[in-house]
Amino acid sequence: METSRTTPQPTDVLISGAGIAGPALALWLRRFGFTPVVVERARAPRPGGQSVDLRGAARTVVERMGLMPRCRDLAVEQRGIALVDTRGRHSARLPVELFGGEGIVSEIEILRGDLAALLYETSVAEGVEYLFDDTVTALDEDAGGVSVRFENAPARRFALVVGADGPHSTVRRLAFGPEADHYRPLGGAHAWFTVDDPALARELDHWFLMYNAPGGLVAGARPGRLSGEVKAGLALREVPACLPAGRAGRAAQQRLLTERFTGAGWHTDRLLEGMHRARDFAFDTFGQVHAPHYTRGRIALLGDAGYSPSPLTGLGTSLALVGAYLLAGELATTEGDFTLAYRRYEERMRPYVTQAQQLPPGGIGGYAPHSALTIRLRALSMRWMNRWPLRPLLAAQFAKADAITLPDYPLPTHT
Repeated sequence: METSRTTPQPTDVLISGAGIAGPALALWLRRFGFTPVVVERARAPRPGGQSVDLRGAARTVVERMGLMPRCRDLAVEQRGIALVDTRGRHSARLPVELFGGEGIVSEIEILRGDLAALLYETSVAEGVEYLFDDTVTALDEDAGGVSVRFENAPARRFALVVGADGPHSTVRRLAFGPEADHYRPLGGAHAWFTVDDPALARELDHWFLMYNAPGGLVAGARPGRLSGEVKAGLALREVPACLPAGRAGRAAQQRLLTERFTGAGWHTDRLLEGMHRARDFAFDTFGQVHAPHYTRGRIALLGDAGYSPSPLTGLGTSLALVGAYLLAGELATTEGDFTLAYRRYEERMRPYVTQAQQLPPGGIGGYAPHSALTIRLRALSMRWMNRWPLRPLLAAQFAKADAITLPDYPLPTHT
Protein backbone atom coordinates (compact mmCIF):
# COMPACT_ATOMS: atom_id res chain seq x y z
CA MET A 1 0.00 0.00 0.00
CA GLU A 2 1.38 3.40 -0.94
CA THR A 3 1.69 6.08 1.71
CA SER A 4 0.36 9.57 1.15
CA ARG A 5 2.90 12.29 0.42
CA THR A 6 2.00 14.27 3.52
CA THR A 7 5.01 15.91 5.10
CA PRO A 8 5.95 14.36 8.45
CA GLN A 9 6.95 16.46 11.43
CA PRO A 10 10.70 17.27 11.44
CA THR A 11 10.99 15.37 14.72
CA ASP A 12 9.58 12.07 13.36
CA VAL A 13 12.51 9.64 13.15
CA LEU A 14 12.48 5.93 12.31
CA ILE A 15 15.30 3.85 13.77
CA SER A 16 15.88 0.33 12.46
CA GLY A 17 17.42 -1.95 15.07
CA ALA A 18 16.78 -2.46 18.79
CA GLY A 19 20.23 -3.61 19.90
CA ILE A 20 22.46 -1.08 21.68
CA ALA A 21 22.75 1.80 19.21
CA GLY A 22 19.07 2.03 18.26
CA PRO A 23 17.53 2.30 21.76
CA ALA A 24 20.37 4.61 22.87
CA LEU A 25 19.61 6.97 19.99
CA ALA A 26 15.86 6.72 20.61
CA LEU A 27 16.33 7.60 24.28
CA TRP A 28 18.45 10.66 23.51
CA LEU A 29 16.12 11.82 20.73
CA ARG A 30 13.09 11.47 22.99
CA ARG A 31 14.78 13.58 25.65
CA PHE A 32 15.57 16.22 23.02
CA GLY A 33 11.89 16.42 22.06
CA PHE A 34 11.81 14.12 19.01
CA THR A 35 9.31 11.35 18.28
CA PRO A 36 11.42 8.27 17.53
CA VAL A 37 10.01 4.92 16.42
CA VAL A 38 12.19 1.80 16.59
CA VAL A 39 11.54 -1.21 14.32
CA GLU A 40 13.13 -4.56 15.14
CA ARG A 41 13.11 -7.87 13.28
CA ALA A 42 13.06 -9.95 16.48
CA ARG A 43 9.81 -10.53 18.34
CA ALA A 44 11.21 -8.99 21.54
CA PRO A 45 14.48 -7.48 22.75
CA ARG A 46 17.18 -10.06 21.99
CA PRO A 47 18.53 -11.80 25.11
CA GLY A 48 22.00 -13.22 25.58
CA GLY A 49 25.27 -12.03 24.18
CA GLN A 50 28.70 -11.71 25.72
CA SER A 51 29.94 -9.08 28.14
CA VAL A 52 30.52 -5.65 26.62
CA ASP A 53 32.80 -2.96 27.97
CA LEU A 54 31.77 0.42 29.29
CA ARG A 55 34.99 2.31 28.84
CA GLY A 56 36.28 5.71 27.81
CA ALA A 57 33.81 8.05 26.14
CA ALA A 58 31.07 5.41 26.23
CA ARG A 59 31.18 5.51 30.01
CA THR A 60 30.73 9.27 29.87
CA VAL A 61 27.68 8.85 27.62
CA VAL A 62 26.10 6.36 30.03
CA GLU A 63 26.80 8.72 32.94
CA ARG A 64 25.10 11.58 31.07
CA MET A 65 22.13 9.28 30.47
CA GLY A 66 21.88 8.83 34.22
CA LEU A 67 22.17 5.05 33.85
CA MET A 68 25.59 4.38 35.35
CA PRO A 69 24.31 3.34 38.81
CA ARG A 70 22.04 0.76 37.19
CA CYS A 71 24.86 -0.45 34.94
CA ARG A 72 27.09 -0.94 37.96
CA ASP A 73 24.32 -2.97 39.61
CA LEU A 74 24.15 -5.18 36.50
CA ALA A 75 27.91 -5.46 36.00
CA VAL A 76 29.47 -8.91 35.82
CA GLU A 77 32.16 -9.69 38.36
CA GLN A 78 35.31 -10.57 36.42
CA ARG A 79 38.89 -10.80 37.62
CA GLY A 80 40.44 -10.52 34.17
CA ILE A 81 41.33 -12.71 31.21
CA ALA A 82 43.50 -15.83 31.33
CA LEU A 83 44.77 -18.14 28.62
CA VAL A 84 44.50 -21.83 29.47
CA ASP A 85 46.09 -24.99 28.12
CA THR A 86 44.30 -28.20 27.25
CA ARG A 87 44.24 -29.24 30.94
CA GLY A 88 42.81 -25.90 32.06
CA ARG A 89 46.03 -24.54 33.59
CA HIS A 90 46.52 -20.80 33.27
CA SER A 91 49.40 -20.06 30.91
CA ALA A 92 49.00 -16.25 31.06
CA ARG A 93 46.84 -13.75 32.90
CA LEU A 94 45.84 -10.14 32.42
CA PRO A 95 44.03 -8.93 35.58
CA VAL A 96 41.35 -6.30 35.23
CA GLU A 97 43.38 -3.83 37.33
CA LEU A 98 46.06 -3.47 34.67
CA PHE A 99 45.86 -0.47 32.33
CA GLY A 100 43.73 1.38 34.88
CA GLY A 101 40.76 -0.92 34.45
CA GLU A 102 40.67 -0.27 30.69
CA GLY A 103 42.35 -3.47 29.47
CA ILE A 104 40.97 -6.44 27.54
CA VAL A 105 38.51 -6.97 30.40
CA SER A 106 37.51 -3.55 31.69
CA GLU A 107 36.44 -2.38 35.11
CA ILE A 108 32.76 -2.26 34.10
CA GLU A 109 31.59 -5.24 32.06
CA ILE A 110 27.88 -5.69 31.45
CA LEU A 111 26.16 -8.42 29.46
CA ARG A 112 25.03 -7.19 26.07
CA GLY A 113 21.49 -8.42 26.74
CA ASP A 114 21.36 -6.58 30.08
CA LEU A 115 22.53 -3.30 28.54
CA ALA A 116 20.10 -3.63 25.63
CA ALA A 117 17.23 -4.37 28.04
CA LEU A 118 18.13 -1.39 30.22
CA LEU A 119 18.16 0.98 27.24
CA TYR A 120 14.92 -0.50 25.92
CA GLU A 121 13.06 -0.33 29.22
CA THR A 122 14.25 3.21 29.94
CA SER A 123 13.28 4.43 26.48
CA VAL A 124 9.84 2.81 26.67
CA ALA A 125 9.26 4.40 30.06
CA GLU A 126 10.03 7.77 28.45
CA GLY A 127 7.60 7.24 25.57
CA VAL A 128 9.53 5.61 22.70
CA GLU A 129 7.42 3.46 20.34
CA TYR A 130 8.70 0.03 19.25
CA LEU A 131 7.58 -2.16 16.35
CA PHE A 132 8.77 -5.73 16.98
CA ASP A 133 8.60 -8.70 14.60
CA ASP A 134 8.96 -6.35 11.63
CA THR A 135 11.52 -4.85 9.28
CA VAL A 136 11.90 -2.19 6.62
CA THR A 137 11.32 -3.42 3.07
CA ALA A 138 11.48 -0.18 1.04
CA LEU A 139 12.58 3.44 1.42
CA ASP A 140 11.27 6.14 -0.90
CA GLU A 141 12.79 9.54 -0.17
CA ASP A 142 11.49 12.84 -1.50
CA ALA A 143 11.85 16.52 -0.63
CA GLY A 144 9.40 16.25 2.28
CA GLY A 145 10.50 13.05 3.97
CA VAL A 146 10.89 9.29 3.60
CA SER A 147 8.05 6.89 2.83
CA VAL A 148 8.79 3.61 4.56
CA ARG A 149 7.23 0.25 3.82
CA PHE A 150 7.38 -2.51 6.39
CA GLU A 151 7.00 -6.25 6.14
CA ASN A 152 4.01 -6.27 8.52
CA ALA A 153 3.04 -2.79 9.73
CA PRO A 154 1.26 -0.24 7.52
CA ALA A 155 3.49 2.10 5.54
CA ARG A 156 4.39 5.38 7.26
CA ARG A 157 6.19 8.65 6.60
CA PHE A 158 9.16 9.94 8.58
CA ALA A 159 11.35 13.01 8.36
CA LEU A 160 14.51 10.94 8.89
CA VAL A 161 15.52 7.27 8.92
CA VAL A 162 18.48 5.80 10.82
CA GLY A 163 19.91 2.34 10.20
CA ALA A 164 21.18 0.91 13.49
CA ASP A 165 20.57 -2.67 12.39
CA GLY A 166 24.00 -4.24 12.61
CA PRO A 167 26.87 -4.97 10.21
CA HIS A 168 24.52 -6.63 7.70
CA SER A 169 22.14 -3.66 7.79
CA THR A 170 18.94 -3.73 5.76
CA VAL A 171 18.71 0.07 5.74
CA ARG A 172 22.26 0.34 4.43
CA ARG A 173 21.52 -2.11 1.64
CA LEU A 174 18.35 -0.28 0.61
CA ALA A 175 19.79 3.24 0.76
CA PHE A 176 23.56 2.91 0.26
CA GLY A 177 24.00 -0.14 -1.94
CA PRO A 178 25.01 -3.82 -1.74
CA GLU A 179 26.62 -5.26 1.36
CA ALA A 180 29.73 -6.21 -0.62
CA ASP A 181 30.43 -2.49 -1.09
CA HIS A 182 30.68 -1.90 2.66
CA TYR A 183 31.31 -5.12 4.60
CA ARG A 184 34.94 -6.30 4.63
CA PRO A 185 35.47 -9.85 5.96
CA LEU A 186 38.57 -10.27 8.10
CA GLY A 187 38.60 -14.05 7.88
CA GLY A 188 37.07 -16.50 10.28
CA ALA A 189 33.81 -16.62 12.18
CA HIS A 190 32.60 -16.77 15.75
CA ALA A 191 29.60 -18.02 17.70
CA TRP A 192 28.40 -17.08 21.16
CA PHE A 193 25.77 -18.59 23.43
CA THR A 194 24.83 -19.18 27.07
CA VAL A 195 25.49 -22.46 28.88
CA ASP A 196 23.92 -23.45 32.20
CA ASP A 197 26.84 -25.25 33.85
CA PRO A 198 27.34 -24.54 37.57
CA ALA A 199 30.49 -26.71 37.78
CA LEU A 200 32.18 -24.85 34.93
CA ALA A 201 31.03 -21.52 36.36
CA ARG A 202 32.78 -22.38 39.63
CA GLU A 203 35.92 -23.44 37.75
CA LEU A 204 36.04 -20.04 36.03
CA ASP A 205 36.41 -18.38 39.44
CA HIS A 206 35.32 -15.08 37.81
CA TRP A 207 38.02 -15.26 35.12
CA PHE A 208 37.37 -15.00 31.39
CA LEU A 209 39.17 -18.14 30.19
CA MET A 210 40.34 -18.47 26.60
CA TYR A 211 41.73 -21.60 24.99
CA ASN A 212 43.57 -21.84 21.65
CA ALA A 213 43.92 -25.08 19.70
CA PRO A 214 46.00 -25.66 16.55
CA GLY A 215 44.20 -24.91 13.32
CA GLY A 216 43.06 -21.44 14.37
CA LEU A 217 40.45 -22.59 16.91
CA VAL A 218 39.45 -20.44 19.89
CA ALA A 219 37.12 -21.41 22.75
CA GLY A 220 36.13 -19.02 25.49
CA ALA A 221 34.10 -19.14 28.69
CA ARG A 222 33.38 -16.20 30.93
CA PRO A 223 31.11 -15.73 33.93
CA GLY A 224 27.53 -14.64 33.48
CA ARG A 225 25.60 -12.51 35.95
CA LEU A 226 23.35 -15.33 37.18
CA SER A 227 24.50 -18.23 39.32
CA GLY A 228 25.72 -21.18 37.25
CA GLU A 229 25.60 -19.22 34.01
CA VAL A 230 28.52 -19.34 31.57
CA LYS A 231 28.85 -17.12 28.50
CA ALA A 232 30.57 -19.28 25.90
CA GLY A 233 32.20 -18.53 22.59
CA LEU A 234 33.70 -20.60 19.77
CA ALA A 235 35.70 -19.03 16.94
CA LEU A 236 37.58 -20.43 13.98
CA ARG A 237 40.10 -18.87 11.66
CA GLU A 238 38.75 -20.34 8.42
CA VAL A 239 35.17 -20.96 7.27
CA PRO A 240 33.80 -22.51 4.07
CA ALA A 241 32.61 -20.12 1.40
CA CYS A 242 29.09 -21.54 1.78
CA LEU A 243 28.76 -19.94 5.22
CA PRO A 244 28.83 -16.20 4.47
CA ALA A 245 28.13 -13.71 7.22
CA GLY A 246 25.96 -15.97 9.33
CA ARG A 247 23.37 -16.52 6.61
CA ALA A 248 23.56 -20.33 6.26
CA GLY A 249 21.22 -21.25 9.12
CA ARG A 250 21.75 -22.49 12.64
CA ALA A 251 21.96 -26.19 11.76
CA ALA A 252 24.78 -25.70 9.25
CA GLN A 253 26.64 -23.34 11.58
CA GLN A 254 26.48 -25.73 14.51
CA ARG A 255 27.46 -28.66 12.30
CA LEU A 256 30.59 -26.78 11.22
CA LEU A 257 31.52 -25.92 14.81
CA THR A 258 30.93 -29.51 15.93
CA GLU A 259 33.14 -30.86 13.15
CA ARG A 260 35.98 -28.46 13.96
CA PHE A 261 35.89 -28.44 17.77
CA THR A 262 35.06 -32.04 18.71
CA GLY A 263 38.06 -33.44 20.58
CA ALA A 264 39.98 -30.15 20.37
CA GLY A 265 40.85 -30.17 24.06
CA TRP A 266 40.02 -28.31 27.28
CA HIS A 267 36.22 -28.04 27.63
CA THR A 268 35.39 -27.80 23.92
CA ASP A 269 33.24 -30.95 23.91
CA ARG A 270 31.38 -29.65 26.96
CA LEU A 271 30.77 -26.30 25.31
CA LEU A 272 29.50 -28.03 22.15
CA GLU A 273 26.95 -29.93 24.23
CA GLY A 274 25.78 -26.67 25.74
CA MET A 275 25.68 -25.01 22.33
CA HIS A 276 23.03 -27.44 21.07
CA ARG A 277 20.80 -26.63 24.06
CA ALA A 278 21.34 -22.86 24.01
CA ARG A 279 18.38 -20.60 23.29
CA ASP A 280 20.50 -17.58 22.39
CA PHE A 281 22.94 -19.06 19.85
CA ALA A 282 24.34 -16.50 17.40
CA PHE A 283 26.94 -16.82 14.64
CA ASP A 284 28.69 -14.37 12.33
CA THR A 285 31.88 -13.82 10.40
CA PHE A 286 34.56 -11.45 11.62
CA GLY A 287 34.34 -8.28 9.57
CA GLN A 288 34.32 -4.51 9.53
CA VAL A 289 31.99 -1.99 7.88
CA HIS A 290 33.65 0.81 5.93
CA ALA A 291 31.13 3.27 4.54
CA PRO A 292 32.42 6.24 2.48
CA HIS A 293 29.71 8.33 4.17
CA TYR A 294 27.51 7.73 7.19
CA THR A 295 24.59 9.66 5.69
CA ARG A 296 22.81 9.93 2.38
CA GLY A 297 19.94 12.39 1.98
CA ARG A 298 17.61 11.92 4.94
CA ILE A 299 19.03 8.51 5.88
CA ALA A 300 21.88 7.94 8.34
CA LEU A 301 23.85 4.94 9.60
CA LEU A 302 24.72 4.36 13.24
CA GLY A 303 26.86 1.84 15.10
CA ASP A 304 27.77 -1.44 13.41
CA ALA A 305 25.57 -0.56 10.41
CA GLY A 306 27.88 2.31 9.55
CA TYR A 307 31.25 1.51 11.09
CA SER A 308 31.49 -1.89 12.76
CA PRO A 309 35.06 -2.28 14.06
CA SER A 310 34.67 -6.09 14.52
CA PRO A 311 34.67 -7.87 17.91
CA LEU A 312 38.47 -8.10 17.71
CA THR A 313 38.78 -4.45 18.76
CA GLY A 314 36.39 -4.55 21.72
CA LEU A 315 35.14 -1.08 20.74
CA GLY A 316 31.81 -1.76 19.05
CA THR A 317 29.77 -0.73 22.09
CA SER A 318 31.80 2.44 22.50
CA LEU A 319 31.14 3.43 18.88
CA ALA A 320 27.43 2.65 19.21
CA LEU A 321 26.89 4.70 22.38
CA VAL A 322 29.08 7.63 21.33
CA GLY A 323 27.57 7.70 17.84
CA ALA A 324 24.03 7.73 19.26
CA TYR A 325 24.87 10.63 21.56
CA LEU A 326 26.52 12.69 18.81
CA LEU A 327 23.81 12.07 16.21
CA ALA A 328 21.00 12.96 18.60
CA GLY A 329 22.84 15.98 19.95
CA GLU A 330 23.61 17.40 16.53
CA LEU A 331 20.02 16.90 15.35
CA ALA A 332 18.82 18.69 18.48
CA THR A 333 21.09 21.72 18.13
CA THR A 334 20.83 22.57 14.43
CA GLU A 335 17.23 23.87 14.49
CA GLY A 336 15.83 21.39 12.01
CA ASP A 337 18.73 21.55 9.54
CA PHE A 338 19.35 17.82 9.31
CA THR A 339 21.94 18.21 6.55
CA LEU A 340 24.08 20.34 8.88
CA ALA A 341 23.48 17.92 11.74
CA TYR A 342 24.48 14.95 9.60
CA ARG A 343 27.64 16.71 8.45
CA ARG A 344 28.68 17.57 12.00
CA TYR A 345 27.91 14.02 13.14
CA GLU A 346 30.21 12.59 10.52
CA GLU A 347 32.95 15.16 11.12
CA ARG A 348 33.00 14.38 14.83
CA MET A 349 32.60 10.62 14.47
CA ARG A 350 34.90 9.79 11.56
CA PRO A 351 38.28 10.27 13.36
CA TYR A 352 37.03 8.28 16.35
CA VAL A 353 35.90 5.45 14.07
CA THR A 354 39.17 5.44 12.13
CA GLN A 355 41.17 4.85 15.29
CA ALA A 356 38.74 2.29 16.68
CA GLN A 357 38.86 0.20 13.50
CA GLN A 358 42.61 -0.32 13.76
CA LEU A 359 43.00 -3.95 14.78
CA PRO A 360 45.10 -4.99 17.79
CA PRO A 361 48.61 -6.25 17.06
CA GLY A 362 48.41 -9.49 15.06
CA GLY A 363 44.76 -9.02 14.06
CA ILE A 364 42.87 -12.25 13.44
CA GLY A 365 46.16 -14.15 13.35
CA GLY A 366 47.07 -13.01 16.85
CA TYR A 367 43.64 -13.93 18.14
CA ALA A 368 43.43 -17.36 16.46
CA PRO A 369 46.96 -18.63 15.77
CA HIS A 370 47.37 -21.73 13.60
CA SER A 371 50.23 -23.72 15.13
CA ALA A 372 51.18 -24.97 18.58
CA LEU A 373 54.29 -22.76 18.43
CA THR A 374 52.35 -19.58 17.72
CA ILE A 375 49.91 -20.49 20.50
CA ARG A 376 52.82 -20.68 22.95
CA LEU A 377 54.14 -17.37 21.62
CA ARG A 378 50.71 -15.81 22.17
CA ALA A 379 50.79 -16.85 25.82
CA LEU A 380 54.29 -15.48 26.13
CA SER A 381 53.24 -12.15 24.64
CA MET A 382 50.33 -11.87 27.10
CA ARG A 383 52.73 -12.41 30.00
CA TRP A 384 54.74 -9.48 28.63
CA MET A 385 51.74 -7.18 28.11
CA ASN A 386 52.51 -5.20 31.24
CA ARG A 387 56.17 -4.77 30.27
CA TRP A 388 58.11 -2.88 27.64
CA PRO A 389 57.84 -2.99 24.63
CA LEU A 390 54.30 -4.42 24.59
CA ARG A 391 52.77 -2.26 27.32
CA PRO A 392 52.89 1.01 25.31
CA LEU A 393 51.36 -0.73 22.26
CA LEU A 394 48.51 -2.18 24.30
CA ALA A 395 47.97 1.03 26.24
CA ALA A 396 47.54 2.88 22.95
CA GLN A 397 44.98 0.31 21.79
CA PHE A 398 42.92 0.61 24.98
CA ALA A 399 43.15 4.44 24.97
CA LYS A 400 41.21 4.58 21.69
CA ALA A 401 37.94 4.29 23.62
CA ASP A 402 38.50 7.77 25.03
CA ALA A 403 39.97 9.38 21.90
CA ILE A 404 37.18 11.92 21.41
CA THR A 405 35.98 15.08 23.14
CA LEU A 406 32.23 14.91 23.66
CA PRO A 407 30.24 18.13 23.29
CA ASP A 408 27.77 19.01 26.04
CA TYR A 409 24.34 19.13 24.41
CA PRO A 410 21.85 20.86 26.75
CA LEU A 411 18.52 19.13 27.17
CA PRO A 412 15.30 21.16 26.79
CA THR A 413 14.21 22.67 30.11
CA HIS A 414 10.76 20.99 29.92
CA THR A 415 12.20 17.44 30.01
